[in-house]
Amino acid sequence: MTEFNSTLPVVTLVGPPNSGKTTLLNLLSGKNYKTVNYPGSTVEYNATYFQKQFNINATLLDSPGIISLIPNSPDEQVTIDALYNHPKFGIPDLIIATVDASQLSRHLLLVDQLIRSHFRLIVVVTMVDILNRKGYEISIQNLKKELKCDVVEVDGRHGNGINNLVQNISTILKKEKQELSEKPIRIDENGDSQILLNNYKKIEEIEKSVINPKLKQADLEKANKSLNVLNSFSRNKPDNLTLKLDGIFLHKYLGILIFFILMGLVFTSIFYLALPLMEFVDESFASLANFAIEKIGYTWIGDLVADGIISSLGAVLVFVPQIVILFLILGFLEDTGYLARGAMLIDRPLSKIGLNGRSFVPMLSGYACAIPAILAARTMSNRRERLLTIFIIPLMSCSARLPVYALLIAFLLPLEKAWIGGIVLSLIYLFSMISSVVIAALINKFRKSIIREEDNSSFILELPSYKLPRIKSVIRNSYSSTKQYLKEAGPVIIVFSFILWGLTYFPNTNPKIEDTNLTQVEYYEAQKVERISTSYASYIGKKIEPIMAPLGMDWRIGVSLISAFVAREVFVSALAVIFKVSGDEETIQQSLLNSMRNAKIEGTDQKLFTPATILGLIIFFVFAMQCLSTIAVAKKETGSWRIPIFQIIIFSGLAYISTFITVNGLRLLGIE
Repeated sequence: MTEFNSTLPVVTLVGPPNSGKTTLLNLLSGKNYKTVNYPGSTVEYNATYFQKQFNINATLLDSPGIISLIPNSPDEQVTIDALYNHPKFGIPDLIIATVDASQLSRHLLLVDQLIRSHFRLIVVVTMVDILNRKGYEISIQNLKKELKCDVVEVDGRHGNGINNLVQNISTILKKEKQELSEKPIRIDENGDSQILLNNYKKIEEIEKSVINPKLKQADLEKANKSLNVLNSFSRNKPDNLTLKLDGIFLHKYLGILIFFILMGLVFTSIFYLALPLMEFVDESFASLANFAIEKIGYTWIGDLVADGIISSLGAVLVFVPQIVILFLILGFLEDTGYLARGAMLIDRPLSKIGLNGRSFVPMLSGYACAIPAILAARTMSNRRERLLTIFIIPLMSCSARLPVYALLIAFLLPLEKAWIGGIVLSLIYLFSMISSVVIAALINKFRKSIIREEDNSSFILELPSYKLPRIKSVIRNSYSSTKQYLKEAGPVIIVFSFILWGLTYFPNTNPKIEDTNLTQVEYYEAQKVERISTSYASYIGKKIEPIMAPLGMDWRIGVSLISAFVAREVFVSALAVIFKVSGDEETIQQSLLNSMRNAKIEGTDQKLFTPATILGLIIFFVFAMQCLSTIAVAKKETGSWRIPIFQIIIFSGLAYISTFITVNGLRLLGIE
């Protein structure tokens, strides 16, 4: 973690959602923090430094998006409190406030409050190109005179104006630091409608003086007629392209259909496009495991390195291409502004279960990881909705489930029919979404015993204009998200691979095999089978086997499922360790699939993995609460153990019962 010098000046970025604040942060710092087109994407502070080329020795601090200095939600309260006196960085020496030129009447409210609070301020005007497309232009000089502070225009897409901004920052920071005899004044206007109306009247006058129609002389006669109906609100309307596209994407029926078709294409692409890369990764790890065992030898060290570490890592990392493609496609949809429309589409059905469209942001984030998704719920001002959203987020099929689903689907379907796998995966995600909605509706019905909050809900969302995605930014964000996944998953997989390897290797480390005609490799493989059947893992698994037997599973699956409660993706590596997959003559994934197809329930001729048990496992992973980190974050964000305990009991119980019904129901239908 980077340590920041507390003696350096602090420059803080503030602004409403969609005002270009995070894009400006990236331009000033040279970093690649995530920026999306809907509120709630930033729930934590990002601290960094200016690029060296700017020669500004100061701390650059980003902040969650806010629309005013009057808090309306828990995250806004924390943001505003930190703005007046950050617990680590104190009062900022300079604030850079971003405002969208096409949304000036809304965004100037925050600027006006910052000025009246006596902060040292630079206003950065963004999205001027969108304003120009609407037929208007802004006078930066007039705005500077009206606000009586520095105002700079910056094009976030191309970086134009950034040098001018840097020069202004440098000039202000080089001045003698003013001794603050008192802290910045807190604005206290909550509930006073007259003050708010007066503020907006003042802002409207400013807007009229700085924004004018962008007209050619030849169009003057036509413009005179138009000016009779123009007012400040017309400048805030979306451009014609956005209106036309929204007529399609936000259509009552067609919009929903397009949404589900797009999601289906996303998940089909995950399988189809990733297949060549998956084969490359799989073959690479298989060769590495083979090389390790040959060089180290058929000893406990060689077994640990080849089967315990390399093979278990390879069993999970083979699915990284699918995760990368998922992040790329979702990043593309984010950058265009389409996903913000998803919140509008889903608001009506969510309202039927006690939620609203604002829940869409954390729920969507849950498909990547439940932890940032739960943090994103801070943006919801209604506490009941926030707690209900946190409650159902673990049901969203996060990226950690993707390796598990991909392995189980590969067992059912041939690899050459990737498009079928994509359809199956999209159906799994659709099922998880529908399940979460049904459960949320039931929880909302009995909320007095679980949520214990009254209803007081509203939903207002400012939709951004459609934009062409910045390919470079999408790639960087996808790389960052994948890197974060590997960073989180890698250490967990390695640690539990060590533990599971030890449980499967000891205590019978050198079992005697009666058949003396075996080659060294065959003898070693025979030892593996004997060793694991008398191991600590076998002992533990057989203790829980009575619980697994009704599901048509044995102790090996039981041990793997217990391991997955730490992190879901560990299930795949656990199977690889328990079945001693090394990829000696084939790829690791194919070797694991073959081991699964040949596995029998101990003491019987009955196959362990059948279509019924595989579908049962898929259902289990849809519902089960298998992430200790998620439980810890849920406890922290809700302020008690009540909701996490209900999540563990309800989701784990539902997972077991649903799996039991699925497996035995399919068997009754003759599907084995």
